[in-house]
Amino acid sequence: MPLRLFTTAVAAGLMLAGCAGLSSTPPHEPAPPPPRVETSAACGAERVQDRVGREYSEALGESIQRESRAASLRVIRPGQAVTLDYRSDRINVRLDEDDVITEIGCG
Repeated sequence: MPLRLFTTAVAAGLMLAGCAGLSSTPPHEPAPPPPRVETSAACGAERVQDRVGREYSEALGESIQRESRAASLRVIRPGQAVTLDYRSDRINVRLDEDDVITEIGCG
């Protein structure tokens, strides 16, 4: 009986050691985040910051898009629902209640 108990204990110890060896492998490293592009440079927002504080009009919006060289323009009014997708080539023009431009940025 003592030999059988000893053999069982050794076998159990070897099995546990094998399991411990599996768990001691280093975890996979997460992929590094994509490089961050300067927000105002990606859509050309830095070129049109002089428009902040002016009253928005369709003609002004067209000139903002043209001069910034952004692929698209999105005008955001207070309380307006917008999608949360980020597009570095889209220029966002935020307006206040009086249609005055408060912010111009990419997204």
